[in-house]
Amino acid sequence: MWIWIAVIAGTPVGLALVWFLFLIVVMRTGYAPGLAVVRRFNRRVTNRQVLKTAGGAGASASVIRHIGRSSGKSYETPVGVTEAGENFLISLPYGTTPDWLKNVRAAGTAEIVHGGIVFRASAPELVDAASVARYQSRQERLGQWIFGVDQVLRLRVAPVGR
Repeated sequence: MWIWIAVIAGTPVGLALVWFLFLIVVMRTGYAPGLAVVRRFNRRVTNRQVLKTAGGAGASASVIRHIGRSSGKSYETPVGVTEAGENFLISLPYGTTPDWLKNVRAAGTAEIVHGGIVFRASAPELVDAASVARYQSRQERLGQWIFGVDQVLRLRVAPVGR
């Protein structure tokens, strides 16, 4: 009986551990097929859940609104934002290949909903993660180290209406 309880309780924990290890290896190595799996999962599952609260006051994620380069469609993507004076910093665990990042860089502008306030973001610039580490919490820096993040997107921001 105890063996069945251990198997039933241990299976989800084991699967979660395997997924986490897969995530770390894929993110650190930049293995393209693995990154595609992670992105697809996040787009279809994780992002939909996170977007329900993202951008609100006290939310753990913010929302970046951007326009598609070729479609012209408006998109919303949840991102982690760090405030750095008049700039926002967004870590890039997938590197510089995500569509949202390409869209923002091509347009040169975006909107960010952060803490319940809408900001106009401009002047997107890729910077070395180490150069902006002083603005990030210990937890953010640890996450960047675990996932091998070496670049951050810096955006100049101002609240909409100013």
